This record gives sequence, structure tokens and C-alpha cells, in this order.
Amino acid sequence: MSIEVGSKLQGKVTGITHFGAFVELPGGSTGLVHISEVADNYVKDINEFLKVGDEVQVKVVNVEKDGKIGLSIRKAVDRPEGSERPERPERPSRPQRPARPSRPYQSQQRSQGQGARNHRPGPSFEDKVSRFLKDSEERLTTLKRQTDSKRGGRGARRG
Repeated sequence: MSIEVGSKLQGKVTGITHFGAFVELPGGSTGLVHISEVADNYVKDINEFLKVGDEVQVKVVNVEKDGKIGLSIRKAVDRPEGSERPERPERPSRPQRPARPSRPYQSQQRSQGQGARNHRPGPSFEDKVSRFLKDSEERLTTLKRQTDSKRGGRGARRG
């Protein structure tokens, strides 16, 4: 008997592994039912669904060139038309987030009567970096002066 993709056959479970079950088909050939093809729902342990020696109806899913036969139990079950998969429930709509507050310089420009059309770009990246470095140097200098005078550093008198 030739085995063709799409045909439904009766078989007998001959072996069970953690990844599926081997089913002996008419004619003496053996195919594999992958664990994902055993039932419509999630199968954690295949032993809860099948036992060695069970008679099962299978559908031939694929036949590879090297003779391996892929089978499915869940596709062999005849279902009424239109109930291939249960309809997915709609997600409840998320509450709308409040608008993010605008940046301070933008709100100042808008309050001065300047709209988005007349928006002038802010300082460039290089300008921001140079301003940061200048402020940082000033802070470090001030901090160094304060700590040196407390420790009795360079210009402090020793007495």
C-alpha cells in the first residue's frame, strides 16, 4: 500500500518518546506523530494522551525522500466546517495615556506666540557638549578650592 500525503489511516502506537509517538501503519511502515500533532491543546506529557498498543487514526502530513513519514492525530479528526480554530477573543482596549509633557523650551516658545511652523531648532549637540564641559570645569574648580582650604592644602597656612 502506498502512503500518500493527506490520506487518513488507522495505525497502532509502537513506541513513545519525549518528542512524539511512533505509529505502525498498514503495510508495515512506521511514522512519527510529533508531540505538537497529538492534540489541539498543549501536550506537556505525551503519556497522558497515548499508550503503546493504542489504535489511532492518523493523517499523513509529509513523506520525506529518505522514507520518514510525518503523521498527525489532531489533523485526522474530522471537525465541522468553520471550526478549524477557535476565534481569538478581542483584547480589551488599553486606557489612553495622557500626552507627554512637552520640553520646557518648546512650551516657552509657544507661550511667546511662536507656533510649530516658526519653530527654531535648539542648540546643536556640539554647543550642548561645550556648555556642559564649561559648567563641569567651573564646578570642579569650585569644589577643589573648598576641599583644599579645609585640608590645609596649597594656599592654606599651617600653624
